[in-house]
Amino acid sequence: QELVAQVSDQPVKYVLNTHHHGDHSGGNIEYINISEIIAHQNARDNMVRGNQDAPPRLVFTDQTAIYLGGVEVRAFYMGRGHTNGDAVIYFPDLQTVHGGDLLHTIAPFIDYANGGSSKGWVSTMNNILSLDFDTAIPGHGAVMSRSDVIAFRNQMEAVRQRMADLIRSGMPRTDASERIQTEELSWTMAPDGLFMQRSIPGFYDEMAAEVGR
Repeated sequence: QELVAQVSDQPVKYVLNTHHHGDHSGGNIEYINISEIIAHQNARDNMVRGNQDAPPRLVFTDQTAIYLGGVEVRAFYMGRGHTNGDAVIYFPDLQTVHGGDLLHTIAPFIDYANGGSSKGWVSTMNNILSLDFDTAIPGHGAVMSRSDVIAFRNQMEAVRQRMADLIRSGMPRTDASERIQTEELSWTMAPDGLFMQRSIPGFYDEMAAEVGR
């Protein structure tokens, strides 16, 4: 609330959760009694299942919109990716999109325990790119351009292809984290473990199912 006060002295009427993870919804407890909190239905379900505080009271399944102070804000569900409940927030007048953790400037985390999917992520990225925007706000990292978003989508496609090729060559699951690494794919070299240690086991299983192994 202190940060909000730095840009406006008006009350916060709406809070949009991009997904259920605590670093993106943990502030709900501060606003649940003074604002309407909105999220995708799956995100709310994930919060309830995880016994998180202050799940949203308002949900949507496809899209919704808020009109406030002459500004239009749209929230879309464009498919699975980081989780099964990722909301894409679009500001058409500003040609700006907020992707939550569907966008990350270092490396993505595919939360398979909560419906994440690399295949779904590519499709969702294509849906995001159908919007008219030139600025994108990621869940973590610096503001991105449209070309950055395209590069993110392309790396997701490339890392999927690399994993599929390695599986077809007979690579066992235990070797996946090491052998997928290549300097051509920055995610596989990321030091923070978001992609490697956390995503690789589920990613291997997803791609193995796709290639029939």
